Amino acid sequence: MDPRAWRRFRKNKGALFGGVLVLFVTLTAMFGPLLAPHDPNEQFRDTLIADDGTLAGIGQIAGHLLGADGIGRDHLSRLLHGGSISMLVAYFATALAIAIGTFAGITAGYFGGFVDTLWMRGVDLLLSLPFLLVAIALVRVIDDPALWVLVLMMALLSWTTLARVTRAKTMQVRELEFIQAARALGMSHTRILFRHVLPNVLGPIIVLGTTLVARMILFESALSFLGLGVQPPQASWGSMLQEGQALLDATPRLMLLPAALITMTVFGFNLLGEGLRDAFDPKD
Repeated sequence: MDPRAWRRFRKNKGALFGGVLVLFVTLTAMFGPLLAPHDPNEQFRDTLIADDGTLAGIGQIAGHLLGADGIGRDHLSRLLHGGSISMLVAYFATALAIAIGTFAGITAGYFGGFVDTLWMRGVDLLLSLPFLLVAIALVRVIDDPALWVLVLMMALLSWTTLARVTRAKTMQVRELEFIQAARALGMSHTRILFRHVLPNVLGPIIVLGTTLVARMILFESALSFLGLGVQPPQASWGSMLQEGQALLDATPRLMLLPAALITMTVFGFNLLGEGLRDAFDPKD
């Protein structure tokens, strides 16, 4: 990173706060399953206080800090495991989308012509499709989709903006003198792209990649809430929202806690992304 960009980033308190939130959520996702006090799918009948099924609340039952969900599973354990699944899906989908979008953008911007037309028409086609409807159709076709299917679907529908921005930046970089000199010296296109072009377009890629993680978290949560993403009994924050809506009036924490974690995580990634954008492009 450019030292001047790093100095600008450190002066941005909002970006630093967002970075702390992102770090906290990432570490929780990595180590949450190890810290979970119980199996997230194990049912504890003693967490149901009354015969009518009234659920234990926060701190009412020893060993169950956040009480139980609707069928007696430890809520804290499901939040920790659910965060791990949600972040795993978001990070892998983002990484794949970045790989596709970056490759599409730098090849379209560098070569132009037919390559540029082919990639950009593909971008136009995907942008014309409503994400949620396409996701619903794909999930309905695939019975009981695995996590990798969800990751692949989200990535294939989310790389377009990154490709357009990377293409525009590549078109600027390819006209610079050192690129022309590399061509004159007979360097291969592959070497020029990965040694000279890619390092000069990393700024926008990092910024967009950060905000794309937030979008992926929302996508996964929306799909799981609709029953189209992570399938029960596996926990994710989105599926926990779906499970808790039936008990919203009696036990609002079952929805409020995963909703708060989703909001905090998305807020942190957006703050970090805005800070990185200002650091890499202070004129914006």
